Amino acid sequence: MNPTRPGYPFSRELHVEGHLIDSGIMSACMDLIIKNEGEYEIHEFVVGKSHEQPSRARFTVFGRTEAELQTLCEGLHGHGCQPVVEENAVLKPALQDWVVPEDFYATTNHLTEVRLDGVWYKARNQRMDAVLVCSKQGSGWDIVCRKFRDVKAGDLIACGIRGIRIKPESKERDREEFAFMNSEVSSERRVRIAVKKIAQTIIDKRKNGGKLGITLGPVVVHTGGAEYLSRMIRDGYVDFLLSGNASAVHDIEQSLFRTSLGIDIESGEPVEDGHRNHLRAINEIFRCGSVKNAVEQGVLTHGIFYECVKRNVPFALAGSIRDDGPLPEVYTDMVVAQKAYFDLMQGCTVMLILSTMLHGIGVGNMLPGWVKTICVDINPAVVTKLADRGSHQTIGIVTDVGSFLAALYHELKKLDPGTTSA
Repeated sequence: MNPTRPGYPFSRELHVEGHLIDSGIMSACMDLIIKNEGEYEIHEFVVGKSHEQPSRARFTVFGRTEAELQTLCEGLHGHGCQPVVEENAVLKPALQDWVVPEDFYATTNHLTEVRLDGVWYKARNQRMDAVLVCSKQGSGWDIVCRKFRDVKAGDLIACGIRGIRIKPESKERDREEFAFMNSEVSSERRVRIAVKKIAQTIIDKRKNGGKLGITLGPVVVHTGGAEYLSRMIRDGYVDFLLSGNASAVHDIEQSLFRTSLGIDIESGEPVEDGHRNHLRAINEIFRCGSVKNAVEQGVLTHGIFYECVKRNVPFALAGSIRDDGPLPEVYTDMVVAQKAYFDLMQGCTVMLILSTMLHGIGVGNMLPGWVKTICVDINPAVVTKLADRGSHQTIGIVTDVGSFLAALYHELKKLDPGTTSA
């Protein structure tokens, strides 16, 4: 029988494990209970004795009604709290394509497991704002995160929170040396510190078989960052690239005409008739048939996308309503574009988001929480908005992206001098 308190006849015993103190999980749990006018009683709180050792807690949460208790438990579930008494998940069939039961479980970007037949199964293709589709596979179960549009009639959908547990990512102990979201202006010194740490992360990624993804906006080209990003691709640091039509068009414009939006890259001065140059670039690629063909025909001889083609670095370009052209490689169907992005992101361990709010938020929402995500933008609102949209693992750096890429490339060369550009 569950314990009660005067005025709080409903209760449930929960436990949670992880870096409860330095990640703020324990205080977040207690704050949530108090905010929702519940009560709690802590039975056990064991603090890890080292940085690597997790802490664990066991406590009872009390509610005035069954509905209030359920609300409390659902909120605590988001912090990794689980019932002490384990239960199997509740599965209900989808009655038609794209339509799931009303009490469906909405996924987060945290590692998620589902308990079925007394066994915990890890969900595949982890992403936020999806549902958990469960299918019997021999003697076990396969659990996969799917968007509504991929659900078929008869699919078994995990509902409620029973038998579902998540493992929130721990706050990195060196995060404060990276983070710039809490200050309006990042000092030059702190940016240099962050650049060194990011460069080391990229080097470590290469050694451990991880993948570095780049999501970029056209500002990379406008600020002179294309040269350094091209070198990073040439030297093998980049594993895939995500962008929109504009970034590719302006990179190709710069490669063909030495301008970006009609502005001379070297002098910063507008050139005569330069406003036509991005359209001329699109026209030239269509004449060749594709970006790849333009490289193979010797028309495109340098730049970000030239290096992608030459080094077999895959890229996906998502279109938008404002695109000129767009280029032949651009996905104009947004569902197809999203899938192309998602497919390339599999196995990603580090994501650099460079001055793009639109594509940055889209990519962030598709990434699992354990992927180190670094957002670089001169506008502080961009780096904070990504975290506000649910990508809490995001590290924000407020600085000029061109200067950032130059500093990052030079730091990579210091740490990895054996790799040189051709």
